[in-house]
Amino acid sequence: MKKFVLAGLGILMAVGMNAQTKKEMDRKAILDMCGCYDITFKYTETFAPEIDYEKKLDYTAAALELAIPIVDTEDKISIQHVLVVNDTMVVKHWRQDWLYENDKVFYYNKDNNWVFKTLPKDAVKGQWTQKVYQVDDSPRYSGSATWVHFDGKSYWENKTDSPLPRREYTKRSDYNVMLRGNRQEITSYGWVHEQDNDKVIREDEQEDVLLVQEKGWNTYSRVEKEKCKIAADWWKDHGDFWATVRGAWDDVYNREGDLTLLKKVEEKPLFMHFYPLEKANADVSQIKAVIDKFVATPNMESRAEGK
Repeated sequence: MKKFVLAGLGILMAVGMNAQTKKEMDRKAILDMCGCYDITFKYTETFAPEIDYEKKLDYTAAALELAIPIVDTEDKISIQHVLVVNDTMVVKHWRQDWLYENDKVFYYNKDNNWVFKTLPKDAVKGQWTQKVYQVDDSPRYSGSATWVHFDGKSYWENKTDSPLPRREYTKRSDYNVMLRGNRQEITSYGWVHEQDNDKVIREDEQEDVLLVQEKGWNTYSRVEKEKCKIAADWWKDHGDFWATVRGAWDDVYNREGDLTLLKKVEEKPLFMHFYPLEKANADVSQIKAVIDKFVATPNMESRAEGK
């Protein structure tokens, strides 16, 4: 009997050690996305179910970007991306948060609306949620999946709905939801964000209609840190303000209910309202007052443009 008890304890200890090692490998893969990178963005539309659909031109771009770990705890890693334009100008870019075994998620629906869901604990066991945010720290998309480490590869895959990408949201109105197939894989030179996207037309109480599919290939090639020094210096000066912004947004997210954001207030999108706030180094109450203007209440949701 004693041998069986000892054997059982040994198995439990081994399982616990393996789980801990797996989590450490996950954390290392996520943190490996930090650094200074030359980036190339490539997108091409591939398949359209309707033969008369005219495929759009391929999209390509390049950038220099710094990815900074601004939170690094056991169960949360937050990475802020900062863009360097023409070697002289710095732009705060997107942010990705990674949460371990997180069960609270905002899923994008349509029309600038995110639906809050609490996931079953067993459904997210061992998984990491990636939450992606806009340049003004408003929500973009979220998804939960397991990091895979096998055959010399480390990658994370997920499918989730999102608003139109920044490269298209001011140019197109023929679809309103992008179903994103995201694969982020760590490589010897940095990492790759591979995408298999569906551009979808979504209407209330109707089945989604696929307009066209798209392949995306974003390559992050690590370069010497000195190339991103201007971005690192900029973040030292501006990081405290954006930490305050994140705190203001937390008050909104912690309501744990569906969220609809107005696209414009006083003819301007949210990120443009932040310019004077950043210049004045506004406090959390001033920032929250501006954010609250964009949070739609039920009688405001018909004001799609927020005018």
